[in-house]
Amino acid sequence: MLNRIILIGRLVRDPELRYTPGGTAVASFTVAVDRPFGKQGERQADFIDIVVWQKQAEVCHRNLAKGRLVAVEGRLQVRSYEDNQGIRRRAAEVVADSVRFLDRPREGEKSVQPDAGVKEDFGEPFGQAVDFSEDDIPF
Repeated sequence: MLNRIILIGRLVRDPELRYTPGGTAVASFTVAVDRPFGKQGERQADFIDIVVWQKQAEVCHRNLAKGRLVAVEGRLQVRSYEDNQGIRRRAAEVVADSVRFLDRPREGEKSVQPDAGVKEDFGEPFGQAVDFSEDDIPF
């Protein structure tokens, strides 16, 4: 059996970093992934929740921001929980094994700050550089 996901998309919001009671870092963010154009030619996207653990969570929190292009490789996880009203809910998310930064930060954005002992591979920029001002991003 196989549970493997590979996504390329842009962050919808800045990563949120938390720590478990045991001190393990966990970051979460959402990636917008384009779908093929609809029948009317309109652009469509799926918004997929990503969870990153340990040192990689801290690196993502420090270096990623809304609009950045990333490649995420991991596995799909579906979990159940009870909300504040006691209603049973389900959540699907990708637990990332690898997050690759596919573009460079724009001027004034967070820049890469590697930690000692953490090997980071940011790759080359994906395609040509595109300037996405806040008004151009549809989310």
